[in-house]
Amino acid sequence: MFYSAAMRVALCQLPISSAPAVNLGRVRAAVADAASQGAGLAVFPEATLARFGSNLRVAAEPLDGPFCRGLSGIARDAGVAVAAGVFEPAPGGRVYNTVVAYDADGGLVAAYRKIHLYDALGQRESELVAAGDEPVLCDLAGLQIGILTCYDIRFPEHARALAAGGAQLIVVPAAWAAGLFKEEHWVTLVRARAIENTVWVAAAGQVPDPAEPAAGAPTGIGRSMLVDPMGTVRIDLGPGRGIAVGDVDTAVTAQVRDVLPSLEHRREDVFGKFWNFRQDG
Repeated sequence: MFYSAAMRVALCQLPISSAPAVNLGRVRAAVADAASQGAGLAVFPEATLARFGSNLRVAAEPLDGPFCRGLSGIARDAGVAVAAGVFEPAPGGRVYNTVVAYDADGGLVAAYRKIHLYDALGQRESELVAAGDEPVLCDLAGLQIGILTCYDIRFPEHARALAAGGAQLIVVPAAWAAGLFKEEHWVTLVRARAIENTVWVAAAGQVPDPAEPAAGAPTGIGRSMLVDPMGTVRIDLGPGRGIAVGDVDTAVTAQVRDVLPSLEHRREDVFGKFWNFRQDG
């Protein structure tokens, strides 16, 4: 069900330390800044708990652990919903790469475990991270929100499932690694997911912490973006640390879908059968 709503969202593009306590302090300051600008939701990067390249097995904690309790308290104290990347212990000595979402009362409303793992371009995320298997939609800050994490943005069927399920905003915490054409891929893919689904996308990346060289691990290129359902980039934070607040207005979504009803024009009667044929054949 699609309903009209408006909300201010903050993109919090931070350097991420290997020390969870340091990162929690940075989150607290960023949420206070976001609250002062009227934000209802603050979106943080993937791996906000601890940067890639640090000992994630040691840093990982359950959802009732100290870092997540800290996020809950920060959200409650500021009256701002928060979405941020953490790591949970997983079977076999691995971890889950998880995005947690807290409402403005500090209640945990969602925990999304990254489905698509970054086993590409010289990286092997699956050596340490266990994959999730459930897409997540949740009611947060007055909107129906879907969650992707970083590499998930390369899989259009994932974002389409969220949009078809009623997502009014897709949030994308990320630690997008630098590399040949990688920044162009990121910008193109974030905009494409917004355009093809006529949906708002709020993508928050991290930037390197100059005090902690990452020794080849992906730490993030920045380029946090808020993109509207027509694909217009409303915010682009570039490569440096920063916080920016923008308006997500689903009245814009309705206007775009009125003139560009591509979601209504899907031919699942054709492509559902094709997919089943290819799987069975």
